[in-house]
Amino acid sequence: MQKSDLEIIEEAIRVIPDFPKPGVMFKDITTILNDAQAYNLLINHLVERYRDYNLDYIAGIDARGFIFGAALASHLNIGFVPIRK
Repeated sequence: MQKSDLEIIEEAIRVIPDFPKPGVMFKDITTILNDAQAYNLLINHLVERYRDYNLDYIAGIDARGFIFGAALASHLNIGFVPIRK
């Protein structure tokens, strides 16, 4: 059985139980960067989601937002605005 795109993306994201406190399931999205297939699937999914919104810019919050936002803006052929904390 072939995995769905969502399954591939979800499996590429590391889950850290009880971090930063008990009961929290922290999802470390930076691990998706190690998996080119999952990263591309995620960016393509975001492109499809926002393609028809007629956006001029994508804003990304420091630091993970830079990684995903810049790629999305590039694929949508629009500007990227980095926002620092």
